[in-house]
Amino acid sequence: QLQLVESGGDLVQPGGSLRLSCAASGFTLYNYNIGWFRQAPGKEREWVSCIRRSGDTTLYADSVKGRFTMSRDNAKNTVYLQMNSLEPEDTGTYYCAARNVVCSGRPGGWPYWGQGTQVTVSS
Repeated sequence: QLQLVESGGDLVQPGGSLRLSCAASGFTLYNYNIGWFRQAPGKEREWVSCIRRSGDTTLYADSVKGRFTMSRDNAKNTVYLQMNSLEPEDTGTYYCAARNVVCSGRPGGWPYWGQGTQVTVSS
């Protein structure tokens, strides 16, 4: 079974940084596109970023461009999301997801999900 486990969420002040991790088991991570999504209280789940299996190309939502960076560590079978210059609007539960076709911004197209990690940005 494909399993994803997120970690690294925390309470941080505006302008701070966090690094989220998405550890994979049961499959080789580099064979899949990995996406990050987030869901704020009372809001729909939204796409944040994606790293492609081919060439480690990354994509980002407009709201996080220039502040968030995805990377992959194949030796650890883990994907990271480095988040800088955090804003209160970044608050939410962050999920990683996997699919073996092209990156998509629609949550419904991703079959494998982690349990989520909470990120709170507040002064």
